[in-house]
Amino acid sequence: MRQRIESVDILRGFTIVAMILVNTPGEWGHVYTPLLHAEWHGLTPTDLIFPFFLFIVGISIYFAYKNKSNNKSTYKKVAIRSLKLIGLGLFLNAFLPYFPFVQDFETMRLPGVLQRIGIVFFISSVLYLNCNWKSLLGISIFILIGYWLFMAFIPFPNEITSTFDRASNNWANYLDLNILGKHMWQQDYDPEGILSTIPAVATCILGVLIGKLLDGLTEIKWLFLVALTLLVSGYAFNTTFPINKAIWSSSFVLVTSGWGTLIIAVIYYLKDIKQYKFGTIFKYVGMNAITIYFLSSLISKTMYLIKIGEDSNIHSWVYNTVFVHDFFSLNLSSLLYALVVVVFYMLLGYIMYKRKIFIKV
Repeated sequence: MRQRIESVDILRGFTIVAMILVNTPGEWGHVYTPLLHAEWHGLTPTDLIFPFFLFIVGISIYFAYKNKSNNKSTYKKVAIRSLKLIGLGLFLNAFLPYFPFVQDFETMRLPGVLQRIGIVFFISSVLYLNCNWKSLLGISIFILIGYWLFMAFIPFPNEITSTFDRASNNWANYLDLNILGKHMWQQDYDPEGILSTIPAVATCILGVLIGKLLDGLTEIKWLFLVALTLLVSGYAFNTTFPINKAIWSSSFVLVTSGWGTLIIAVIYYLKDIKQYKFGTIFKYVGMNAITIYFLSSLISKTMYLIKIGEDSNIHSWVYNTVFVHDFFSLNLSSLLYALVVVVFYMLLGYIMYKRKIFIKV
């Protein structure tokens, strides 16, 4: 059990490291393509990061609550943790590094990564506490098929045909525009919007089911078989419901969960069966994943917002002074900056682990 949880911590830590890497380039105008999200339909390595984290949240839910009683105390702990995550996300959206630190509420973004994690964690935990694995599997299938049917076949008023494209007659975008209004990431859509949070719950539920499989695993082949099943079904579904992170399409759920399962299987095989020594530094980060992610976002935003002169800020001054050189391409300079940031937070994770500092959100 301990080793299996360690394997999950390694993947969790790697996911946070990857998240920091893609979120903190030296310059957004010069980033290698694999470190960017797909423009709309499609899948890049960067698109795997957030679903991987929600998938791991599901695995963690299984191990955290498998022996917990289904009572008021457990629900209270689940609710408090969810509210903390949502509150931290809203704080990041509102934060300015001077007083008053709250942005204009008329335009402040309401959705976000931490908000989605909090909502998905709450719903998935409640479902897990009340359902057996067969019911959870049925719920996830219902969500994925139901979401596709709704997005594809429910017509808009005046018989306007629905679409999966980045348009106002896309149901995910339409609901966000009409409910969130100006409180979105972009003017026409939000990648952590309202409707797309529902299939994100299915990602987490699939993680719960993989957690159960890990707990009673007798042969590694079952993990690889599940991974293959998810990948094949996801890429097949892509022909009718394109893989798309922005709307968290059903095919996106299946494919990313398939890749997540495959990577967990590889780590489990190497770490738990073959007993190879690797990935410990990622474990250190994984033990304080939310804390390190929150700090990285907070510090990065602070560096962008504190001005140095009229045309510069701390971030751009450090980047241009230290990393931009004639013998580097701008893409490489931007990547080197991100890598240095990653090393900093990996060292922070190591120091926190060695000093037994574990901040649970």
